[in-house]
Amino acid sequence: MKEVIIIHGWGGSPDEPLHQYLKNVFEKEGYKVTIPTMPYPETPIIEDWVSTIRENTNNPENTIFVGHSVGCQAVLRYIETLDTIISRIILIAPWIELDKQTIEDEGEEVIDIARPWMETPIDFEKIKSNIKSGIAIFSDDDVYVSISQKKFFEEKLHIHTIIEHNQGHFDPSSGFTELQTSFDIVLGK
Repeated sequence: MKEVIIIHGWGGSPDEPLHQYLKNVFEKEGYKVTIPTMPYPETPIIEDWVSTIRENTNNPENTIFVGHSVGCQAVLRYIETLDTIISRIILIAPWIELDKQTIEDEGEEVIDIARPWMETPIDFEKIKSNIKSGIAIFSDDDVYVSISQKKFFEEKLHIHTIIEHNQGHFDPSSGFTELQTSFDIVLGK
């Protein structure tokens, strides 16, 4: 059976509108969808999040991995541990580093939580060789993820990127209801 695993972001949950929207759309396409509650979402730890993805993955070759925000990094770090090729990744509001304004606004506690995510190296060459295709979706008014990171994902992973308009961080505080991007594009059809 075709499967989808959706990984929420920092401080997020499976119940967010983005995740429930994606779950409904994928299930209509015949996918089995899993949205695990990630451990300690307010203080995400790389190893714990990667382990949770591993525990919820039955057959990575037939799974589409979807990440939101830091959940994108968790997905990438999981794929980095594999010796197999997965079919597709979908990264929504992915970040590798937080912009200076976000760090200043959020304070020292956030810096301490984000530091391992920003400073622990990722083998993008291995990840690129472990995925058949992917897409990264950004919003032009995301307060956490700079639109400049679009180029980073194009160059490092050679995946398709899309910029949506006025979707914020695709989270509840942004008023998110559904992706503007055609779902056929998201699925790679």
